[in-house]
Amino acid sequence: MYRRTLVQAVCRHSVRLYHRTVVHHNTTKQTVTKAKIPDRFVQAVIDIVGNDNVSTTDAIREQHGHDESYHATSPPDIVAFAENTVHVSRVAKLCNDNEVPLIPFGTGTGMEGGINALKGGLCLNLSKMKKIVSVNAEDFDCTVEAGVTRLTLNNYLRDTGLTFPIDPGADASLCGMCATSASGTNAVRYGTMRENVLNMEVVLPDGRIIYTAGKGRRTKKTSAGYNLTNLFVGSEGTLGIITQATIRLHGIPEATISAVCSFNNVQEAVDSTVQILQMGIPIARIEFLDEVSVDASNRYSKLDMKVAPSLFFEFTGSPDTLDKQAEVVKEITFLNGGSDFKWASDHQERNRLWKARHDMLYACMALKPGKKPYSTDVCVPISNLPEVIMRSNEVIQQAGAIDAFMVGHVGDGNIHSLFLFDTENKKEVELVQGLAETIATIAMELDGTCTGEHGIGMGKRGLLQQEIGETGMEVMRQLKRTFDPKGIMNPGKVIFE
Repeated sequence: MYRRTLVQAVCRHSVRLYHRTVVHHNTTKQTVTKAKIPDRFVQAVIDIVGNDNVSTTDAIREQHGHDESYHATSPPDIVAFAENTVHVSRVAKLCNDNEVPLIPFGTGTGMEGGINALKGGLCLNLSKMKKIVSVNAEDFDCTVEAGVTRLTLNNYLRDTGLTFPIDPGADASLCGMCATSASGTNAVRYGTMRENVLNMEVVLPDGRIIYTAGKGRRTKKTSAGYNLTNLFVGSEGTLGIITQATIRLHGIPEATISAVCSFNNVQEAVDSTVQILQMGIPIARIEFLDEVSVDASNRYSKLDMKVAPSLFFEFTGSPDTLDKQAEVVKEITFLNGGSDFKWASDHQERNRLWKARHDMLYACMALKPGKKPYSTDVCVPISNLPEVIMRSNEVIQQAGAIDAFMVGHVGDGNIHSLFLFDTENKKEVELVQGLAETIATIAMELDGTCTGEHGIGMGKRGLLQQEIGETGMEVMRQLKRTFDPKGIMNPGKVIFE
C-alpha cells in the first residue's frame, strides 16, 4: 500500500508537468511536443494489468493512434490492455489521480478520429474482454463484455434462432457501437444502438462503476429516473468507459429475399424509396448507390450490375408474404422509371450482394490507390431526402476536381457522400472539408443532423455547436465537467472544452 501511494504521488507531480505541454494538431501533419510519460507511471500501470498487457513501442502506439478516418495519427504515450472491469476501474483511477488523458479503444473502425490521442496519454484497449456474459433467449436479450464484436456474437447465437441485427458494416465491438450510437443498413427496420441497448456497465473517470439502468436490470422499458443509458450511448468515450452492455436480440426471419433495381437518375431512385416507405411495406433494408459507386462495386466485387443509380432491397418475413411485397416494390420502382429489377433468394448470392455493399469503401479506394477516404453521414427526415441528395450533388459537381461517390441507408434518411483525396495536398484537404461542412449545413437546413451514425469525434465539433446551439453546448459542457472534472476522458472529442 505504501509503495502504491508513493508511486501515485511521484506520478502525479511528473504527469502534471507532462499534461501542461503543448500539442499542435492539424489535418495532414502534426508536431507533438511533450515530455515522455514517467517510467513510474508506466510501472504503476504494469502493476495493475500485468507486464504483457502494457506497451510503449512505436508500432503499437501508432496502431492505437488512428481509426479508419483521414485524420492524422495521434499516438498515445502508452497502450494498456484490460482483461476485466477491475483493470479498467483501477487504470481509470490511476489516470484520474495523475491527470493523464485516457482514451478507450475497441476495434479502431470509427470514422471520425474518435480514438486519436490528441494530448497523448494512455490508450486502454478493451479487446481482451471477450466474455458473452449471458444470453436470455426467452427474453430476447444478452449481456456482453466490451471486446465482443457483432460477428462474434451472431456466430455464438447461430443455434438459438436469434440475431443482433444492427450492422454498421465493420465488425465493430458492441460496446464501441454503443459509444458511437452506431446503426447501419438494418436501421430502417431495427433502429440504431440507441433503441437496442437496455443497460450498460460503465467505469467513470475516477474509477467508480455504475449500471445505467441498475445492476442486473434488463427490462424492455423503465420509467425509473433519468435515462442514464442513453446519456452514455453516443458519448464517444468522453464521459466514461463502457465495459458491458445488455442489448436486445431479434428473431431470425423465416425467409429473406434481396433485390436490385436501376434507375435513370437519382431523383427516380429517391422518389421510389419515399413511396415504398409511405406504403408501409415492412422492408428490412433500402440502400442507395450512385452510378460511380455501382461501377466501383462491379470492378471490386465482380458484379455485373447496370452502371446507373441503383437501390438494393432486402425483404424479410414469411415466404407467403415476401413475393407479394417484392412485387409491389417492383411495380413502384417501374412506375418511377426503374428497370433491371433482379431477385436474389439464394443465401450465398444475397451474402455476396450485401458484402459488395459493405465493401463499398474499399471498392472506391481501389479506384484511386494511395488516396484516403472521408465520408459524410448526414441524416434528414425522409420527406427531405430528395432535396438533400440533389443539393449535395450540385455542390459536389460545382466543386469539380474531386473523386466523389454517393451511397446511403436511404430507408431512414441517412446519406453518405464519400470523397477520395490526397491528405498531403492542402488544397484537396480544404476542398473536402468545405464540401463536408456545406453538405452538413444543407442537411441541418432541412431539419436534419450533421451525423446520423459516425459521431462527432474530433472533426465535427463546430457542426455540433451549429446544430444544437450555444445553450445546448453549455449543457453538454456542464455534463462533461460533472462526470469528468479533470477532463481526462478522450479529450478533444465531441465538445470544445
